Amino acid sequence: MNRVFLLLLCLPFLTLAKPPDWGRTGHRVIGEIAEKHLSRKARKAIEQLLEGESLARVSTFADDIKSDTAYRRYSPWHYVNLPPDKGYGEIAHSPQGDVIQGIEKCIALLKDPGSSRPERVFHLKLLVHLVGDLHQPLHVGRSEDSGGNDIQLQYFDRGTNLHRLWDSDLIEDYGMSYSELAGTLPRVSRKQLRAIRTGSVRDWAAEVQQLVYRVYPSVEKGEKLYYRYHYDWWDTVEQQLLRGGLRLSAILNDIYG
Repeated sequence: MNRVFLLLLCLPFLTLAKPPDWGRTGHRVIGEIAEKHLSRKARKAIEQLLEGESLARVSTFADDIKSDTAYRRYSPWHYVNLPPDKGYGEIAHSPQGDVIQGIEKCIALLKDPGSSRPERVFHLKLLVHLVGDLHQPLHVGRSEDSGGNDIQLQYFDRGTNLHRLWDSDLIEDYGMSYSELAGTLPRVSRKQLRAIRTGSVRDWAAEVQQLVYRVYPSVEKGEKLYYRYHYDWWDTVEQQLLRGGLRLSAILNDIYG
């Protein structure tokens, strides 16, 4: 009885917690988009490797394992901190890794014919998540404010911060499931598709860094945000989700042929 009482007492606090990194909905949107743009060969290889699990399903794996101390070494792989006046190639890279190193390591392992099946399954799931993280602007943010986590805000009179605002608040406020949201994103032509997929992981990071320069000045610490912020930035959220999904499919098609 006492255990039940304690569980009920804690439940309101447990439900307040939100997963980081695009939230579950955003990551699943990216996985869903990627799956729709896989080549036939890549689709078959991934289905066999994941035993039928969808990319949307495994997209939150890298967040799910954060509570397990055995995987703590992968925590720095979710982001990269870049000063506003320097690109990734101009800084000393963290020996613990970052989101760019993480993606590159996953790709290398998945292309390595000597890697074991468990290694390939693990790193495929990581890759799906990390490509999503790369396209959330605050994962290429500044170290001095922990990627926007220290910039406290009010969003529709609820306490939040700039990082969480972009991780989940803007998406969850839209009120769609991941499949609904993926189905309503803008259509792209073949020419646009090629343009989005062009470049390397580091090129894409540089692109996101340019977006970060716009996101930071969009708020002031302590500011109260309402409908106007969502109106001004929703197209950008859609753009980043779409780019994340299309680029993930490009990486997977390259790995699996």
